[in-house]
Amino acid sequence: GEAKNLPTYPGPNKMRDCYCTVNLDQEEVFRTKIVEKSLCPFYGEDFYCEIPRTFRHLSFYIFDRDVFRRDSIIGKVAIQKEDLQKYHNRDTWFQLQHVDADSEVQGKVHLELRLSEVITDTGVVCHKLATRVLECQGLPIVNGQCDPYATVTLAGPSRQTKVKKKTNNPHFDEVFYFEVTRPSSYNKKSHFDIEDVDEVDKMEIRVDLWNASNLKFGDEFLGELRLPLKFLRQSSSYEAWYFLQPRDNGNKSLKPDDLGSLRLNVVYTEDHVFSSDYYSPLRDLLLKSADVEPVSASAAHILGEVCREKQEAAIPLVRLFLHYGRIVPFISAIANAEVKRTQDPNTIFRGNSLTSKCIDETMKLAGMHYLQVTLKPIIDEICQVHKPCEIDPVKLKDGENLENNRENLRQYVDRIFTVITKSGVSCPTVMCDIFFSLRESAAKRFQGDLDVRYTAVSSFIFLRFFAPAILSPNLFQLTPHHPDPQTSRTLTLISKTIQTLGSLSKSKSANFKESYMATFYDYFNEQKYADAVKNFLDLISSSGRRDHKSIEQPILLKEGFMIKRAQGRKRFGMKNFKKRWFRLTNHEFTYQKSKGDHPLCSIPIENILAVERLEEESFKMKNMFQVIQPERRVLYIQANNCVEAKDWIDILTKVSQCNKKRLTVYHPSAYLNGHWLCCKATADNTPGCTPCTGGLPANIQLDIDGDRETERIYSLFNLYMPKLEKMQEACGSKSVYDGPEEEEYSTFIIDDPKETYKTLKLIIEGVGTLEQEHAQYKRDKFKKTKYGSQEHPIGDKSFQTYIRQQSEISAHSI
Repeated sequence: GEAKNLPTYPGPNKMRDCYCTVNLDQEEVFRTKIVEKSLCPFYGEDFYCEIPRTFRHLSFYIFDRDVFRRDSIIGKVAIQKEDLQKYHNRDTWFQLQHVDADSEVQGKVHLELRLSEVITDTGVVCHKLATRVLECQGLPIVNGQCDPYATVTLAGPSRQTKVKKKTNNPHFDEVFYFEVTRPSSYNKKSHFDIEDVDEVDKMEIRVDLWNASNLKFGDEFLGELRLPLKFLRQSSSYEAWYFLQPRDNGNKSLKPDDLGSLRLNVVYTEDHVFSSDYYSPLRDLLLKSADVEPVSASAAHILGEVCREKQEAAIPLVRLFLHYGRIVPFISAIANAEVKRTQDPNTIFRGNSLTSKCIDETMKLAGMHYLQVTLKPIIDEICQVHKPCEIDPVKLKDGENLENNRENLRQYVDRIFTVITKSGVSCPTVMCDIFFSLRESAAKRFQGDLDVRYTAVSSFIFLRFFAPAILSPNLFQLTPHHPDPQTSRTLTLISKTIQTLGSLSKSKSANFKESYMATFYDYFNEQKYADAVKNFLDLISSSGRRDHKSIEQPILLKEGFMIKRAQGRKRFGMKNFKKRWFRLTNHEFTYQKSKGDHPLCSIPIENILAVERLEEESFKMKNMFQVIQPERRVLYIQANNCVEAKDWIDILTKVSQCNKKRLTVYHPSAYLNGHWLCCKATADNTPGCTPCTGGLPANIQLDIDGDRETERIYSLFNLYMPKLEKMQEACGSKSVYDGPEEEEYSTFIIDDPKETYKTLKLIIEGVGTLEQEHAQYKRDKFKKTKYGSQEHPIGDKSFQTYIRQQSEISAHSI
């Protein structure tokens, strides 16, 4: 959202140019625009991602941009993964915290300790400690790299492991021996001389991790671990994983400076999804919904009735029906039922019903590319050129001319209107099929109204698709950021006009509360505009229309800077890494030196035989993937972070999914120094040693995990179980007593109490079964969980709480 009360800049003007980053632990996955000259910057930016790896903190850093030096960090907010639910989907102000080497500790270390008794020549017993540092995982990357080493100390000089270059998951496997107690007759004086075995209990072994830096400031601290030796009393050897901890500052409590605060709204969902067969009963019940008579007695319709917001139900339902290719019959059925309940043709599909929310959601999923092709070029131009378009005389700035502004706005509206009404052939098939069924049901219900077949469709395509996308292009991925206030005002004026043009209402000017809008609209009161709208609506709602591949324009799917390794076209050429601007369309994947340059390399989509991750060991670089082409030529690419890498892999896999010669096996590592690092085969044309991942199907209807959506629907039913039970009561009372409706039950639509009751019974049984499965799974997982394992290292407070809760639950159930 925004930050406020940031500390002033020490210079004369006191203001700062700040941006905010979103990080998984310390890996940046998103960055906002820079807000200049402000101590209370407003960002208002949305970022959505699937999280591709485990993490402990979701962190937000505020940076002050410095043109001459490295940008400086003002402060951060770090929310523990376990606490994300506390703040779920509500605006919260967080105090910014200090950032220093100690606050930036992350990662874990694997240690083995062995305390053994040694009998000397004179028959005296002394103790020796062997400390084996096996490996670390997930260390932070400092200034783009990590060259870690560990030091081990026990009440004397420290011993140091070798430095491991360019990795944040180093394997050390080095052992250090310490003499812990010595007989007093020993004549060499050492750093310590402990004779009493009880003294051993007071000692601690310390492991510090450092990043070997070539900067003049010395090596950077990455985290430490302190273990008292007394726990080796019970067993002489001990091996476990530990989370690294911040440095112990001698418990000096630092007085926190007021660094200001940051407003965030975090929506975090975590789905625990079983394999497909668990969901069959509930999924089959949902997918039958389109065929249930009446549709209000179906499982999907009931979900819409019990959810607090119709949107909650619409999102997983649409994704599930799209995945199984059942979206058109389902939407036709619920739309038909809604049309039958509508009394006035002028209010058709105007409410926030389950039908309108499901169609909105379908258009968002299926129509994203369509919006990109139709609107993106002109929206980009409006955002970049900043032509003045204010037509409210009260809001005019000094030196602006009302007539010029009107003309600027008229040109924009005209251009956008033309691209929309000429785009009928590009409208996705699934949307056309839905519009066809809306048009048919509306025309049948209101036979006397000839315009209703148009308004039924225009209320979606104009009012709920094009107009909102023009108004908030960032929410439809047409622009990366929220537009600035002036551009935002221009887009609002265009959106209002387009909405009215598309609505085909009789007295257009009367639609506007503002007189200046009514005057402006007179430009568009010609018949040609109404005819263009009707022709467009006819085209997108006719049943015979299908997509034509021949007219498919190249659609830009994704672009951005990444680092690629030279492909070694020249026999003795350097195979170095270079930063390049990558572009992916539905025709080709290219890269160029910088945005807008001539492509240096172009790979046609049909030449992409596989897209897979690349193991970090290959080049000691994270977030790498490979694009495999004919003759086993491979392009190695490094994305900026784990989220970007996942996005690129997913979309490249999706566009190349239907290629005839797709590979079934690949090499997860690179071919270096005469052999493949993964399988050690020496010939560079050896077939792969690992099966390719399934990837995403090419069709939009399948680019969804059906089991995950069913799990979502199960959680919603489970959450609203009291309402399901109340609905069951309502069915009972309706079928027994058909007099005036009971007040508390009147919120539900129940057309056929018997059928609805049957479906409700099946839903409640299905949800109960899944709930038992989840509970059993948790119990089994708890039994198998070992504290100190790689998954659950020692030092995780939230895990200790979980252990406590689970042991209380299991004790209680016993």
